[in-house]
This record gives sequence, structure tokens and C-alpha cells, in this order.
Amino acid sequence: MESLRSGLLSVLEKVKNSVILDTKEVDSIIRELQRVLLKADVDVRLVFELSEKIKKKFFSREIPPGFSKRDVLIKILYDELVSLLGGENATPYTLGRMPYKIMLVGIEGSGKTTTAAKLAKYLKENGYSVGLIAADTYRPGAYEQLQQLATKIGVSFYGDPQCKDPVRIVEEGVKVLEGRGVQVFIIDTAGRHKDEVSLMQEVSEIYEKLKPDDVILVVDATQGKGVAKQAIAFKEKVPLGHVVVTKLDGSAKGGGALSAVASTGAKVAFIGTGEKLDDFEAFDPYKFVARLLGMPDLEGLLRKFQALEEHEKERARLAAAGKITLLDLKEQLLEIKKLGPLSKVLEMLGGPPIAVKGSLEGGEKEIDKWIAVLNSMTEEELLKPEIIDRSRMTRIARGSGTTVRDVKRLLESYTQMKKIMRQIYRSRRRIQGF
Repeated sequence: MESLRSGLLSVLEKVKNSVILDTKEVDSIIRELQRVLLKADVDVRLVFELSEKIKKKFFSREIPPGFSKRDVLIKILYDELVSLLGGENATPYTLGRMPYKIMLVGIEGSGKTTTAAKLAKYLKENGYSVGLIAADTYRPGAYEQLQQLATKIGVSFYGDPQCKDPVRIVEEGVKVLEGRGVQVFIIDTAGRHKDEVSLMQEVSEIYEKLKPDDVILVVDATQGKGVAKQAIAFKEKVPLGHVVVTKLDGSAKGGGALSAVASTGAKVAFIGTGEKLDDFEAFDPYKFVARLLGMPDLEGLLRKFQALEEHEKERARLAAAGKITLLDLKEQLLEIKKLGPLSKVLEMLGGPPIAVKGSLEGGEKEIDKWIAVLNSMTEEELLKPEIIDRSRMTRIARGSGTTVRDVKRLLESYTQMKKIMRQIYRSRRRIQGF
């Protein structure tokens, strides 16, 4: 994944070195991103969809106070890359009621047997009693390999090298391991190709007999966007629950593999990042993208945006409850100023809006005076007007070039406006039957 990481870092470098981030600069950044993703074998359609989303979001979004255009573009890049890798549907891997049966499927050479052991080790370290069942009756040495791995990590094991019926092995294995107190059963099935009809049918038979709680598809990152066809082929035979993407450590096509899996609707549960049994981790697209971008200040930037989003949610909640802050009033007044002369605004509205009626009565100069007063307030005062005492009024008036009387008039109008909002909210609740 190093090539993908270095490519994305070059995109971020272009963002940081940008001057005005106009259409020309943003298009240049998008072209660089496209080159990086296509090199990582991400599907062309997905790349161009992502490009259009980034441009649309960037040019339609207002820059929040305290943030730069660069900050906003980096956040949008981060969000869209997370979405590309299935971030919208990402949930931690959890087990249901015990006993819990997990069936691993995949094509030959995907690293399925090693993944079975890695998963067993991961679950054992999380407090579960785990057993491995060797149901691969085709690959020479599959039984011995899984047995050695089970011994190495200290979990129960069942297999029968004399039996060639995988369904029978699985049924017997579950009985034997249940007797040993095993809670989680991991079944390693034979690797097969999506075009091998008889072997794909065998997957269905094992599923029908075993009725596993989860079917996990193991795919090889070096296959890039080709893993989508594998996921679809297996999904047609069994209810695919999750996916493990292996060999991400050295694959230049890892981005393609992850995005291809996400595009099928399947959830990536784990990733394999090396050959050792510890090179295995739960997949979190948010952390994964943050690691790829590798910006030391990215975490701080994301925290700032998270705080902003929480703040906006709280304001939306208050507005829905019939409450409004001075910050809301300020933004309404600024929006009115953007529309042009007051006379034209009134024509468009068919009369002044209730929420800012008091501010409109005095005309254009009154709006300017109110905005000046509000600009002189701190964010805390805008959000909690009740803290504004005589001393604060004096400071606000001095800073805005107005009088204390002007500040008091604004606060009185604001109080009246809040009463109207509460009445509207209560009326709405009565109508809705609350």
C-alpha cells in the first residue's frame, strides 16, 4: 500500500501548496487524485464519481469560521475516500449467540487457511474459546498446515485426512469440538474458482448442512478490482456476511480491492497486512484512510470538524425545539444582506419574516447596526445571551460603535422573537398530537 500512500500524500501536498483553490487549482488536484487511484486499480467509474462529488461539495460548501479552504478540501477528500472504502456501512465485527459458526470461503491462493488461524487467534485474544475445522479435502497439505497453526496459537482443531466428504467432516467436527467446550467454530473450506461449478455447488451444500452464523469471503489484495467478481459469484451461492482482504502489505492494487469489495455492498471486517499471525486487524475505514494520508495534523483537523458538526447538531436541535440563539439571528441578518437592497428582499418575501421582523422595521441602517452589535459579541455571548450583563453591554456597545441602549433594544427584540418561536413550536406539537 506504500505506493497508494505516497500518491495520496502528493495530492495533499498540492492542496497545502495551493494559493486560492479556484476551479483551475481544484481541477489540477482532482486530476492528481484520479491518477493515484487509477494506479491503485480503483474502478474508473468509482474514481470519476468520487471526483465529481469532491468538486460539487467543495464549491457548494461555505467555509466555516476558523477554517481555511484547504482545511475544507482536505476534510472532503478524507470523507470521500472513507466512503469509497465502505465507511458509510462500516461496523465493528461482533459475534452473536454461542455457539457461533464461521465459514471461510474464497478462491485458491487467497490465503484462506492462514486467515482462519489469524481470525482464531484474534477471537481467542478477545476471550472466546475457538476451534478450527479443516474442511479442505483437495489441497495437499491443507490438513497439516491448519493443524500446525492451531497448535501454534493454542486453539482446538478437528480434521480427518482419510475422509473426502467436507460436509461430513464439518458435521463431525462441530460435534467433537462442542464436547471440548468450543464456543466459536471456524471452518476452512477448499479454495475454488468462481467458474468451477461443482466446487461452488459444494459451498452451497456445506452452508445448507452447517447453517453457519457468518460466511466470510477471503480475497487477495493483489487481485485489485477483480475481487468484485469473486464477491458477486460467492454471494450468489451463499449469504455472504463479511470479507477479509489479505496481502495488503505489498499490494499496489490494495485500494482497488477494498473499493471493489465495498461497491458490492459486502462489509470488510478484517485486513491482513503481512504473513505473520499478528499481521491481522479489524478494518476501520476511518483509521485506514487517516493512516494512508499520514498527516500529523490530520487528527487535530478532524477533531475541529467534529466539534463543529456537534455544535451544528445542537443548534439544529434547539431550533427544532422552538429555540433560537443570537448566532442564529446574526446569520439570518447576514443572509438578508447578501440578497441585496432591503426593498428587493421585502418584495421577494412578500413581507418581512417573523424571525427578524424587528430588525427590518428600522430599515437598512438598523440591520447594519444590529450586525455591528452582534459582531462585537463573543461566541459564548451569541450562544448564551443570558450572560450579557451591564458590564458586557458597555463593552459590546464600545466595540460596535453603538450605545448601550442599542444593545438593550436588540436583546429585548430577541426576547420577543424567542417567545414567538416557542409559541409556534408548542402549536406544532399540539397539532402533531404530542
